[in-house]
Amino acid sequence: MTNRSFALLTLLIALLATGCASVPKGKPDPRDRFERINRSVFSFNQGLDKHVARPVTMAYVAVTPGPVRSGVSNFLANLGYPVVIVNDVLQAKPSPFARDTARFVLNTTVGIGGLFDPATKVGLQSSNEDFGQTLGYWGMGTGPYLMLPLLGPSDARDLVGKVADHFAQPRTYLNSTTLSLGLQGAELVDKRAAALDATEVMNRAFDPYAFMRNAYLQRRQFLVHDGNPPDESPVEDGSSADEQ
Repeated sequence: MTNRSFALLTLLIALLATGCASVPKGKPDPRDRFERINRSVFSFNQGLDKHVARPVTMAYVAVTPGPVRSGVSNFLANLGYPVVIVNDVLQAKPSPFARDTARFVLNTTVGIGGLFDPATKVGLQSSNEDFGQTLGYWGMGTGPYLMLPLLGPSDARDLVGKVADHFAQPRTYLNSTTLSLGLQGAELVDKRAAALDATEVMNRAFDPYAFMRNAYLQRRQFLVHDGNPPDESPVEDGSSADEQ
């Protein structure tokens, strides 16, 4: 186990030991069987975001010109694009595989390592595929909703997917730990910058935790079914089915 993994495990144990957050009264959501623990982790993540992640991101946005931020976003997206291509293959989608491969090659070469996005300009739109979606594509249910320390919302299926996608990321195979961690840090800041507006909307919700949970699960359902999720019949307690 690496020092980083040990630190994350220690942090999770500490969170569990500090007690569980209260759950609002009402019928529990069957998708969220670990809600008390999840809310505790959510509170921790919110505190970390307020005191560390958001200030760092705001400073990054303030001092970095828009075109530079766009180039960084393009570069990071292109660097991780092999994950999309691998999952195109695993989902047996030949047309998306051909398009995404062409997009990656074009942006890596003409786009100077992905700093620019000529692929979009010629009609090669980006895709969003990962191993969690692949598992869902082949019929695996989501399992319980999870709130992960530092990483945010997930579910049991997507947690497995995150581990698998790690091995499809080119940065995983860099010899330099410093460079690898630097790229991961840049990716976190880039994603946080893209979510600034969405965070403001979430914080205005009556229950930010439930807002994030529902938004995450709906988005994943949408992605697994390539934008055409099946209609779900209403359930007596107002919950949705766990399976696709």
